[in-house]
Formats: sequence, structure tokens, C-alpha cells
Amino acid sequence: MRAHDYIADLAANGRYCFTSRDARKNLDVSADATRLALGRLARKKRIASPARGFHVILPPEYRSLGCLPAEQFVPDLMRWLNQPYYAGLLSAAQFHGAAHHRPQEFQVMLSRPRRPVRCGLVRVAFIGRKRLHDVAAQSFNTPRGTLQVSTPEATAVDLVGFQRRAGGLDQVATILSELSELMDPHKLLAAVETAPITWAQRLGYLLESVDAGRWAAPLKEHVRRNARRTTTLLPGATDRGSFRADDWKLRINSSIETDL
Repeated sequence: MRAHDYIADLAANGRYCFTSRDARKNLDVSADATRLALGRLARKKRIASPARGFHVILPPEYRSLGCLPAEQFVPDLMRWLNQPYYAGLLSAAQFHGAAHHRPQEFQVMLSRPRRPVRCGLVRVAFIGRKRLHDVAAQSFNTPRGTLQVSTPEATAVDLVGFQRRAGGLDQVATILSELSELMDPHKLLAAVETAPITWAQRLGYLLESVDAGRWAAPLKEHVRRNARRTTTLLPGATDRGSFRADDWKLRINSSIETDL
């Protein structure tokens, strides 16, 4: 079988991801011959390689992008790497309809960080999340299969915990104002129990700041029972001129301005 016929056969059967090992086995040639054949396909923009030894087939509509969109290959890449994952932060917010701008990178949460993927114009960031297995996720359909995405509640928690990766507190508050419409207060309480108590403190205050205080009510008791010390709203910033939000044991050292 020629390499061109091999990828055509895969695509005809709805498979758009394969490994170098798969190709070598099906082409029945040496590793060097396989590498040369795949290199020719890459130069013709028929395939791309988001990771060493892992390849994607490029339909005509994605050849200018130089890769499949991240959501279409990340599930297969994670299976190949044997890594549990979920799409999170701004990427998750986009799937839930709460992102105002398309993220510049596709954000994937793993149990430990790894180097980002650069494939054509596609960028994938891998962010380490403690207690990854405890974070609630749901499946979304894509043109190539299904993708695991953090639930609205889990997304809200992560956005606060990784606010720098999400564009800062103003951006997080803007997203929370829309994401809150999809959240269940009891599921939100379960979500904050997977994270440090400081995340719950900041999240509760931000929800109240965007007039979503009814979703924050269960968090207030959680903070009262578990927060041992006062923290700052914006980590690492000076608290000069700040004021206290006693319900959340927070020093408010940053003003919040949403885009809404």
C-alpha cells in the first residue's frame, strides 16, 4: 500500500489521526521508508504532525490552517499518550457559549503540565491541574468524535484559579456573568471542593460582583467553615488601599470591570 492510499483509506473510514507505528505496519516498509513517505505527504500538506510520531490528515478545508483544529485531534492524542484530560478555561467557556473571543490557544488540563503543541496555525497549551480525576467534565461532539470539556461549574472554578491564563480577573468576571446562567449551585459547591479554598473565596466574591450572588450562596458557608485566613482577590498584587470583604475573608486589592 502506498502512503497516499493509506491516508485516503483512513479518511474514508472516518479516521483522521494515526501514528508512525500504524503507518509503518500498514505500509509494510522500514522505519526510514515510512519517515520519507510521511515527509512527502507533509510537504504536500496532506498530513501534519502535532506531536512526534502522531499525525493528522488534512482535509482541503484545513490545509490553510496547517493542522486539524485542536478539538478534533486532542482526544486521539490524549488516548495515544494515555493521559486523562479535559478542555478547560477559555476553551471550555467557548464550548459553553460564554467566551466573547476565540482563544488564541486551545487549553487542555492534565494532571501535570507538558510542552505546548504548535501545528501550523494551531496552538495547544497543556496546564497542570491537581485532582484532575475529581473535576467534573462532559462530552461535546466534534466533527471527528467527542471531546471532554469541564462542566460550567468546574470551568468557573478553574477560571478563577488560573485567572492569568484566562486573561485576568476582568475577563474572568465577564465570562462568569454568562457562565453563571448555566450553573447549578449544588454542582458548584462540589466543584470548589476539588480546589484550594482560596479559589472559592475569590469565586464567590466575583459572582456577587456580576450580580450572580444567588449562585454564590452555597459557597459562603463553605468558606465560613473552611477558610482559615484572609487572602487577596488578586494574588501577587499589593493590598495597599484595599478593603475587606468579610463574608469571603478577602482583601479586595483590585477593581473589577467587565466587558458587558
